[in-house]
Amino acid sequence: MDTRTSEIRLRIERLRDALIAHGAHAVLVPSADPHLSEYLPERWQARQWLSGFTGSVGSLVVTRDRAALFADSRYWAQAEAQLTGSGIVLEKMTSGASTQYIDWLAQELQTGQTLAVDGQVLGLALANALRAGLGRKGITLRTDVDLVQSAWDDRPGLPTEPVYEHLPPQAVVARADKLARVRAAMASIGATHHLVSTVDDVAWLLNLRGSDVQCNPVFIAHLLLDAQAGRLFIAEGKVPADVAARLAADGIQLARYDQAAQALAALPADATLLIDPRRVTLGLREAVPAGVKVVEQINPSTLLKSRKTPAEAVFIREAMAEDGAAMCEFYAEFEASLARGERWSELDVDRRLSAQRRKRKGFVGLSFSTIAGWMANGALPHYHATPESFAQIEGDGLLLIDSGGQYLGGTTDITRVWPIGTVNAAQKRDYTLVLKGTLALSRTRFPRGTLSPMLDAIARAPLWEHGLDYGHGTGHGVGYFLNVHEGPQSISKAVAEPAMAMEPGMITSIEPGLYRPGLWGVRIENLVMNVAVDTPEHNAFGEMLAFETLTLCPIDTRCIDLALMREDEIAWLNEYHATVRERLQPRVSGAALAWLLERTEPLYAA
Repeated sequence: MDTRTSEIRLRIERLRDALIAHGAHAVLVPSADPHLSEYLPERWQARQWLSGFTGSVGSLVVTRDRAALFADSRYWAQAEAQLTGSGIVLEKMTSGASTQYIDWLAQELQTGQTLAVDGQVLGLALANALRAGLGRKGITLRTDVDLVQSAWDDRPGLPTEPVYEHLPPQAVVARADKLARVRAAMASIGATHHLVSTVDDVAWLLNLRGSDVQCNPVFIAHLLLDAQAGRLFIAEGKVPADVAARLAADGIQLARYDQAAQALAALPADATLLIDPRRVTLGLREAVPAGVKVVEQINPSTLLKSRKTPAEAVFIREAMAEDGAAMCEFYAEFEASLARGERWSELDVDRRLSAQRRKRKGFVGLSFSTIAGWMANGALPHYHATPESFAQIEGDGLLLIDSGGQYLGGTTDITRVWPIGTVNAAQKRDYTLVLKGTLALSRTRFPRGTLSPMLDAIARAPLWEHGLDYGHGTGHGVGYFLNVHEGPQSISKAVAEPAMAMEPGMITSIEPGLYRPGLWGVRIENLVMNVAVDTPEHNAFGEMLAFETLTLCPIDTRCIDLALMREDEIAWLNEYHATVRERLQPRVSGAALAWLLERTEPLYAA
């Protein structure tokens, strides 16, 4: 029997033992921590530990006789492979935001039975959805017990790495100024207190960074603000004394991480607490005394940090240029090496591209684990090669590389597809249609305040015209030396909400794709920033925004089927390549410069 799957089965059985011992009939294990993070510290990677599925999004449900993993289309192939032999069934969700497992539980459980979920990692919004969906059938939701703890003997503890300050010149807005802006937002709605639990909001607001989560420079903490001061709930020893002193000068005192709920319970009866229901857990919400008025709105910091300032944009453009230069160095080395007949694997791509990034000024680390997918692996949107499972790059086809870096002045995320050997007509067609989607949205102008999901169809239209589509969103927000995935904006099929309004300074990815399971995948991604743009009638019909393309790296033209390209599309691509050449030429030399010049040569219509 496979050792890995044997271990998974044993873990599931131990969880069932805990389930039965506590009188419950099912347990939900979401991909979440007490801060509802997308990427989790090891302590809260319970769904991965229990199932063996390593995707970043997915929910595990275990009943007394069944186990099911719920994942969206980005992860179906990966999940099917990783769940083989585990006894866990894959339930395919239509989107990452789906709560399909609520309907599944309503069918599996009987009236009077109990679903257990750890309230400390259960989002308040999800808790409300569970209660509504299961309550109609008389199913009880129990949130006061962590069944995973009973099954996971050697569970990791809290991360211990110290935090550090994000300093000027890249930290262009002082901590005191950010706190003042958040307090002004609190005052405008009558809030006397505000709980911030999302780690990227805490890091941004306090100009602190950490390394508690792989690739995201954040740390595990809660922050409780009032009109004059605040308390940072963080593990002891993580804040150096000099940093603690500067925090104290700005009115922020340190408290133990496990005291956050206690502090909420001690709020005065006349307090008005601001919380974001999508960014706080049920456990913390239930700690608030019944007499305290609660206002549920999006965190002011979430909106503020999504709108990069002009001064921050200067550093972001510098980070993009450094990242682009690293890409040139890598691709020049890669193509020359292949020409010499040397062998490369997907792991080599990851290792050697990361090495080039490490040489660049201001580089801190990767912004996510590099995706290097050769042919069929490129059809898995969140594929990641491992020493146990990877492909050699050999023969003819397409190599997809999705990668990014964390720099003191910004966060990068770029996807390119490169031809290896001879590319066939079908591959060129797919590549060109995806490129047309990238160009279509990149060139779009739209009214300020447009809800970001409304833009999604623009990138899909060239694919839809041919009966094609992709299962993931078109674009995600990106932080400023913070999380590579940042809200509130989302260019996707998500249900639009007022907080998703597009505003100047927001940075978003544009990354349509096309995936042929078992064959190849195509995705072409740039980061763009919302900028104000004049109109022929000088904004007589309202202020308009356009996208400034920030990413600087050639888009390979050897895969393009020119018969599918319009002249205006070719003109945009040529203009983009002229910008890439101008911005990167001073930063590279030798083989990298020669590669850059060759790959940015103008393209002419067929």
